Amino acid sequence: MPVSGIQGHLLEVTVVGCNKLKDTEWISRQDPYVCLEYGSTKYRTRTCTDGGKTPTFQEKFTFTLIEGLGEINLVVWNSNTLTYDDFIGNGKVQLQKVLSQGYDDSPWSLQTKTGRFAGEVRLIMHYGNAKNRATTYAPSAPPYAAPPHQVPLYSAPPPATSASYPPPAMAYPIPSPYPAYPSYPSSMYAPPPSAYPPPPPPSAYPPATYPPASPYYHPGPFPGLYPPPPPPPY
Repeated sequence: MPVSGIQGHLLEVTVVGCNKLKDTEWISRQDPYVCLEYGSTKYRTRTCTDGGKTPTFQEKFTFTLIEGLGEINLVVWNSNTLTYDDFIGNGKVQLQKVLSQGYDDSPWSLQTKTGRFAGEVRLIMHYGNAKNRATTYAPSAPPYAAPPHQVPLYSAPPPATSASYPPPAMAYPIPSPYPAYPSYPSSMYAPPPSAYPPPPPPSAYPPATYPPASPYYHPGPFPGLYPPPPPPPY
């Protein structure tokens, strides 16, 4: 029996995925999707391309509860491009547990048209107005295509606190045991000015000239002091 007093309340249903689905394809992998129906409200998940027997959806839907209606109809199909979609299986989701405890995370079986097992669909359901809410339960699955929360590898440094601390002690120089010597200006150690005038620059002197060298003259130890010898006779 469904819990009374649910009219107009909201129920969150997250289609997590399927498992052990009946395979309707012979060559390629099948592309399943899930349909949910509650009263006149109908939802359809995206098509999980190449999902095969274990498609994943992670899509959340919200239903407005109806007094006296305590089940959701499930139908799983295989999407085809050129032909009609293939029926995989259907089933019913009972809401007694989620309406009484506020949470339900269970797989729900599917059956073929002949009553054979066709796989299962896992749902996560939340009901915020439950009277006997469970103390701990797993959080709802995130909606499809939402980026996961990224934990930074390096955390930022903590902000500076307003607590005041005394300033560090000021360091004073240690007195030396030796007496200090007076300091003198550097001009006292400069050399005295020279009493002689500075030598003229090299360009002030005329360049030295020398007589041309003779093939018959040897300068000897003192060049320029002796006249050259006479030329030899013919």
